[in-house]
Amino acid sequence: MSGIMKSSLFFAKKVGSYSDGWGEVTAEDRTWEQAYRDRWAHDKIVRSTHGVNCTGSCSWQVYVKDGIVVWETQETDYPPTPPGVPNHEPRGCPRGASYSWYLYSASRVKHPLIRAELKAAWEEARKTMKPIEAWASIVENPEVRKSYTAARGLGGLVRTTWDEALEIIASANLYTIKKYGPDRISGFSPIPGYSMVSYGSGTRYLSLIGGALLSFYDWYCDLPPSSPQTWGEQTDVPESEAWYYSSYIIVWGTNISMTRTPDAHFLTEARYNGTKVVNVCPDYCEVTKDADWWIHPKQATDAALAMAVSHVIFKEFHYDHPDPYFTEYCRSLTDFPVLVMMEPREDGHFTAGRTVRACDLGYKAPECNNPEWKTVVWDELSDKPAVAQGSMGYRWGQKEGQDLGKWNLHEVDGETGKAIKPQLTFLKDSDAVIDVDYPYFGGRKRDGFPNNPMNSEVMVRKVPVRKIQVEGKDVYVATVFDLFGSYLGVDRGLGGECAKSYADNIPFTPAWQEKITGVEAQYAITLGREFATAASKTQGRACVLMGAGVNQWFQTDNTYRSIINILLMCGTCGVPGGGWCHYVGQEKIRPEAGWGEYSFAKDWEPATRHMNSTSYFYEHTDQWRYERIPLSDMLSPLADTKVFDGTYIDYNIQSELMGWLPSAPQLNVNPTKIAAAAKAAGTEPEQFLINQLKDRKISFSCLDLDAEENWPRNLFIWRSNVLGSSGKGQEYFLRHLLGTENGILGGELDGSHKELMPLLEKWRPAPQGKLDLLVNMDFRMSTTSIYSDIVLPAATFYEKNDINTTDMHSFIHPFVKAVQCSWEGRSDWQTFKDIAKKLSEIASEYAEDFGSVTDVVLTPLGHDSPHELGQALDVKNWYKGECDLIPGKTAPLIHVIDRDYRTIYDKYTSIGPLLSTNGGGNRGIKWNLDPEISELCQLNGTVQEGVAKGRPKMETDINAANFILRVSPETNGALSFRSWSFVKDQCGVDASFLSEGHIADKITFDDLAHRPAKTFSAPDWSGTENDEIPYVAFWQNKYLLLPWRTITGRQQFYQDHAWMRAFGQQFAQYRAPANQRALSGYRDVADNGNKAIILNFMTAHQKWGIHSTYYDNERMLTLSRGGPVVWMSDIDAANAGIVDNDWIECWNANGAVVGRAIVSSRMPEGLCVMQHATEKTVNTPGSEVTGLRGGDHNSPTRVILNPTHMIGGYGHLSYAFNYYGTIAPNRDDFAWVRKMNKVDWMDEEADKKGGAV
Repeated sequence: MSGIMKSSLFFAKKVGSYSDGWGEVTAEDRTWEQAYRDRWAHDKIVRSTHGVNCTGSCSWQVYVKDGIVVWETQETDYPPTPPGVPNHEPRGCPRGASYSWYLYSASRVKHPLIRAELKAAWEEARKTMKPIEAWASIVENPEVRKSYTAARGLGGLVRTTWDEALEIIASANLYTIKKYGPDRISGFSPIPGYSMVSYGSGTRYLSLIGGALLSFYDWYCDLPPSSPQTWGEQTDVPESEAWYYSSYIIVWGTNISMTRTPDAHFLTEARYNGTKVVNVCPDYCEVTKDADWWIHPKQATDAALAMAVSHVIFKEFHYDHPDPYFTEYCRSLTDFPVLVMMEPREDGHFTAGRTVRACDLGYKAPECNNPEWKTVVWDELSDKPAVAQGSMGYRWGQKEGQDLGKWNLHEVDGETGKAIKPQLTFLKDSDAVIDVDYPYFGGRKRDGFPNNPMNSEVMVRKVPVRKIQVEGKDVYVATVFDLFGSYLGVDRGLGGECAKSYADNIPFTPAWQEKITGVEAQYAITLGREFATAASKTQGRACVLMGAGVNQWFQTDNTYRSIINILLMCGTCGVPGGGWCHYVGQEKIRPEAGWGEYSFAKDWEPATRHMNSTSYFYEHTDQWRYERIPLSDMLSPLADTKVFDGTYIDYNIQSELMGWLPSAPQLNVNPTKIAAAAKAAGTEPEQFLINQLKDRKISFSCLDLDAEENWPRNLFIWRSNVLGSSGKGQEYFLRHLLGTENGILGGELDGSHKELMPLLEKWRPAPQGKLDLLVNMDFRMSTTSIYSDIVLPAATFYEKNDINTTDMHSFIHPFVKAVQCSWEGRSDWQTFKDIAKKLSEIASEYAEDFGSVTDVVLTPLGHDSPHELGQALDVKNWYKGECDLIPGKTAPLIHVIDRDYRTIYDKYTSIGPLLSTNGGGNRGIKWNLDPEISELCQLNGTVQEGVAKGRPKMETDINAANFILRVSPETNGALSFRSWSFVKDQCGVDASFLSEGHIADKITFDDLAHRPAKTFSAPDWSGTENDEIPYVAFWQNKYLLLPWRTITGRQQFYQDHAWMRAFGQQFAQYRAPANQRALSGYRDVADNGNKAIILNFMTAHQKWGIHSTYYDNERMLTLSRGGPVVWMSDIDAANAGIVDNDWIECWNANGAVVGRAIVSSRMPEGLCVMQHATEKTVNTPGSEVTGLRGGDHNSPTRVILNPTHMIGGYGHLSYAFNYYGTIAPNRDDFAWVRKMNKVDWMDEEADKKGGAV
């Protein structure tokens, strides 16, 4: 009998009863339940994670059935926190839980794709030519080249084979190397922390061939330059667990509850622990509901509020009633006691100049090591100046008996050996009280923002000073403490212009800030008192959570430094539960040392071409040709305009010439031809290049950016969506770099405003389409893929092996390959390995050209190297004849590197000899790696022949992961313990006890595949990893008195570089957003009759995606409105006749973007937010303004540069990859906004043959 028949026989089911017949036992057919069991059945569970720059770094269980990923769930086996502290799990979010959709979705890139025009040209050329000649015939024929460059973004990608794609890429690279040089080949991939092996696969390849590696942290504007400026550190921050230890938390410009989903529970749990939470944010964002108090200043005015809070704290806790803990902290760990020279002005006033150095006291080399780089304090004990240990002059060039072991913050005069006590103030024992002038920017008018004008743009303050002799002349000096107190306008009984009460409208009082921020003065007073009181009672356990909301403005330095001032004055940094908590981007690579050795091929090559992306894209997308902001907008009213003139591109050029910033391309000649020319001239390559540069026979490419020989030629993009997510000034990318359709509305500079025209840059007609080849690797058809020439199918997160870390916790997670790559996908590691192999094969066919190549490489004066001791006392430019060209001092370093392109593959797949010769290291700290190299030979196997004979193999992604883990002290306990010996010798501090418990612990990839592992303490990070407290930045500095990597060795309030002072940045203060002048003349473009209004156009992070990943995910599209949206206030919407869900358009001189309006009273008036990031592939209709498909969130933007980020060779203000350099702010933009009349999807009917009509 069938199951259906059985189920219909109701009375036949009874088989018994119970409870005296009140209960009945029946025989039910339960086979239907198997369907539900089958739905959740699986063959295996694999541990993995997601690599999307979300900072979560969550461990996930991936379920596999029949070789297919069917779903994922959160793992819950993280190492435990200390007793009484909440655990890390559950970690995860809905976005991550939807990732498995991508593996089998329609958006998946399944096969290698190529632009149809390029494929046709290649196939025709290859009929009669060898590979390199074939590529030459394409790119040297303007008509053929334009046939595919002009088609970028217009469809026409067709399927190709892996062999053909690899041959084209390798041939293009080799042609470019021979014709122009390897520095014309670049690669962009962001945030290594979220998949280190994948990131390093491409950068290793580029490093081996001599290509340029483009940075990301600065380009994303996730880098806060205020961190290097204050601490000499990129960004080291507490993990999220540390929030629970805090007594008072200010959430300032970061939407923790939405963008830090896995960590937000610590914020809520801290409130249960008695912590007060204050949210400072202009809009009613998600974290507001989790706060006790919401303060909402107008956007971009946060610095004014923070300066007023500083005023209150300084007055009440440092002057009126000095807090003993705050006083001691600031005296011993900040630059408050450091002496600054006062520079006289013509009117009898003074300005604050550079810090006093040992050379000013008469100390000279060689008796005194680096006297120009040793800062000076006033010693209370001897009542005279003293050279306190710990400044940067004690770090480099140490000698036995001279500076060895003196790079520490012990209170000792490093030159005399005597104990000292640095003095904070001369208030009671000054030699004089002088008038000091400071710049004031708060009165400058900026449309859309309140200002608070004073009588002048120069503030005059009374400062107590002492007198010292410098080269036989009397010089006034003041402490940073006294300068800062006077700068804040605190009345200390000296008279002059200062605040008698908080109600005085004098910079920087609570009443003053109210006119700018709209925040009641009493709120600023209360916030300052409460925060400082909490910090005082808990010895620093108060913190500020900071993020993109305040960091991604042009004036980020002022905002961040003004907030950091609060933290330093309250002694919070280095304390569990205290300090700054900057969370923008998954930037922390915990095993950074090993990652660097692997990624930059340091095991094979002594130097790598690093390039800061912001300058690179500003230059090569020709955004400088549209610069509308005069330098006078940024200069201090005290600056000498005869010295500081020109434009932003001029300052970038000066920095490249002086070795402050890197260049790519570097020179206007092929760097592989210089050695041969030098040999013919009878000189060495380095001296030959110096002579040629001085004689102007060779020049830097940046002096003539648009000359054809100076174009970038090949660009690799992987793990990124730079054209659809981070491409600020997107339309300029499309016009000048790619040479395709674009929506730029504004014109180039025409010479009518002389102050905007470059002085150093050669002006020539603007090229369109500089790149010969754009290669993208992605698992989905992103906007970048649409514009690429070749698209290679990449593995998803569940189809590769890799490792992942974050700053939000101390664990290291793996990606474990759960299934084979679908269709023709390959991991990034495999793809670049295959490219390296093909390039080596083709190079072998041209042995005469590529068998022995001498490459001349230029590198900047790098931070954490002796070369950061560049020009100590002033700035001189060799290009202007002010000094000699000295590589590593006044100009870039010059490296001569021999390359054999036939061996690239062999080097790519092995661990080279330089780690045995030079050892390893990070951040200027060195260690021997001989034991680790031997272990890797056993772990990975040994190469038997060729250039890598006897070296450890690195043939797989797991080999690469183990390489990173084994040569990093954070994941190798034995190395961690050994690495402290360098610190002991250099600093005189034995901190090896931090690693004693882990000497026998060595983390491998297999270990991670079973469970996340907690990393170990190491000297290249500033905190400590243990089971008692969370990781907290600067713990080592505070409790072990190890110095910060700044010029003073201390946390710095004051910045004394000549450029910092010229641009008014010696102290932080409020400055209005940059005025890009991108609105005038564009209101009536394509007028549709609807009212247009002006709004501040911003691109905050979104809820339904991580950047552009997940934005096109069906599950997230279903939960959200499904496409581009723009948030705006109900007041602005009513003013423009816009109702919720209307299609609207935002535009300015830079371009236009369309989206649907989300009208909400949670948004403040004058602001609209298009959440980052959109894709042109999802619900994007045509623009009424441009007539093209509606742009994306970067279309109305353009990059603007800050000259103070170009400083280099000056201690902590020195370039390092992603550490310091120009950033790309994206919140200062304003746009016209209006309702659209016509929503044109720009679709065309298909004809019967399947083509468009």
